[in-house]
Amino acid sequence: MSGKKGQWSSKLGFILASAGAAIGLGAIWKLPYVTGQSGGGAFFLIFVLFTLLIGLPMLLSEYILGRGTQSEAITAYKKIAPTKQGWAWIGRMGVLGCFLLLTFYSVVGGWIFIYSGLGVAGAVIDPAIDPAELFGKIIGTPWITLAGLVLFTLANVLVISLGVQNGIEKANKWMMPLLFVMFIVLVIRAVTLDGAMEGVKFFLWPDFSNITGKALLEALGQSFFGLAVGFSCLVTYSSYLKKDVSLPNSAGSVVMLTVLVSFLAGLAIFPVVFAFDLEPAAGPGLLFMVLPTAFSQMPFGEVFLAMFLLLFLFATLTSSFSLYEIIVAAFMEKSQKSRRVWTSWLGVVVFLAAIPASLSSSLLADVSIFGKNIFDATDFLVSNLMLPLGNLLIAIFIAHVVDKEFVRKELLIGSQMGQRFYSAYRILMLIVVPVVILVVFVNMLLQY
Repeated sequence: MSGKKGQWSSKLGFILASAGAAIGLGAIWKLPYVTGQSGGGAFFLIFVLFTLLIGLPMLLSEYILGRGTQSEAITAYKKIAPTKQGWAWIGRMGVLGCFLLLTFYSVVGGWIFIYSGLGVAGAVIDPAIDPAELFGKIIGTPWITLAGLVLFTLANVLVISLGVQNGIEKANKWMMPLLFVMFIVLVIRAVTLDGAMEGVKFFLWPDFSNITGKALLEALGQSFFGLAVGFSCLVTYSSYLKKDVSLPNSAGSVVMLTVLVSFLAGLAIFPVVFAFDLEPAAGPGLLFMVLPTAFSQMPFGEVFLAMFLLLFLFATLTSSFSLYEIIVAAFMEKSQKSRRVWTSWLGVVVFLAAIPASLSSSLLADVSIFGKNIFDATDFLVSNLMLPLGNLLIAIFIAHVVDKEFVRKELLIGSQMGQRFYSAYRILMLIVVPVVILVVFVNMLLQY
């Protein structure tokens, strides 16, 4: 391992960091609104199945590649297939995908930064302020969205520049448990509202009449997005992992936490949506319009809203840390420049590249790419095209290129799992994962 690289101080630190990479906009922000747009309970059930049968094996695959090579994403593929350098493009595509993802992810992070500031100031819950109008004003005012983008970028630069243990790991260890506590408080309040059970039914009762090929792709993309797999982020994260840590146990913990947070997010949002006769298919603004309504009904609602917005901001940051880290690690691998220098330069480039998406609801609202604004088009490219393609290539690579004994050893070392577990994993990666990705992906292409 390069002397420039850090290492997780413990298994817990790695699990929380991996969970932090997964638990963010994917689980808390994106899942509720795509579930609302795709019919509710049936979509959530498909998402869970995809997460267990497709997402979990893919998560294990990235862990195997990273810890087995002790290298960041691009170098990991080069080490495993030194005579077939074309496979390194999986890592390069992952770095590019993380960069593109950051160009719209940072915009939403900026919105959350602004909302957090307003929440602390007690300016979100106000009978004279309509939550939908407030959200529209924030995303439609150029200087506000750009200010939020600056703050979010600076927060990432600060933490990533501190390194693996002192930056990423310490932040996750303190804030992830608090996020769960606040989530439970919000869920309890949400499900006790009058009319809340209609929202619970919408979220948990499967109705497959609204499931289309597009919805299946959304569910698969949400599984990948929610677990942060497909762009080799977790190849880089697991390269900092000690050899005695069980990969199946770690991956299982991350998947469990991700599904749990997704479940809690649905229970926190949809009961409120139905209790106050809001639109479940409201789109990306759903969370920003529902949260103020929910907390306004609670004693000390302003205090709880401010706390939750700050913790939601942190969850968003922990996910963006993994995106920044894969890019910084890739550039540091063959450079003498310090982590701080590369992180600072990356922050500037991401900020500049994110400006078009930031202005897609204001100055650039009339710009359309295949019928979508810049923000939505970038989201579609990353979540529905690049992520499935990245996962498909990783599945092919680990099933047909990587030495079987290398995979088996890394999968089982430090674990109580045996040969049967490896055999099941092998079947999933050889057949189930690539076939499901291809079928869903082709189905989507035929619909467009």
